[in-house]
Amino acid sequence: MKDNRNKNKKTDDRDNAFIEKVLFINRTTKVTKGGKNLGFSALVVVGDGVSSAGFALGKANEVADAIKKGISKARKQVVLINKKGTSIPHKIIGKFSAAGILLKPAAKGTGVIACAPVRAVCECAGIKDILTKNLKNTTNPVNVVKATFQGLMSLIGGEKGLKGYKK
Repeated sequence: MKDNRNKNKKTDDRDNAFIEKVLFINRTTKVTKGGKNLGFSALVVVGDGVSSAGFALGKANEVADAIKKGISKARKQVVLINKKGTSIPHKIIGKFSAAGILLKPAAKGTGVIACAPVRAVCECAGIKDILTKNLKNTTNPVNVVKATFQGLMSLIGGEKGLKGYKK
């Protein structure tokens, strides 16, 4: 007799190869007539560690659910990032809202010189050597990640911005 219990389980090595990093978890509270309603949002970056990465903001009533939503959204929004060796091909400035990020190629062995949100994006995208500078005085990790992706996506030459996001 055949054992068909594992027939419906799908395993995909491509999904397991993603690097997942949770950058920021925010707690929000809505005060209503009946009391306080807690909510959470999680900023997540995923990438294959070679040449593609994506990010998303997941929102839910529990932290674990927000992270799961963020990871599943980020996997759907993965973009290919143009690299030259272990760095980027040329200097670029990524801008989004009040955030501005300068991304410069670096010599092999330099490492990732960046703030935490930019570092996570670069590690997920497989960029090993890069110099970065936060040009505007913003510490909002969501806008910093969006500015970084805007800069990295403009290296491709085709897409000039993030779909669905205003500048």
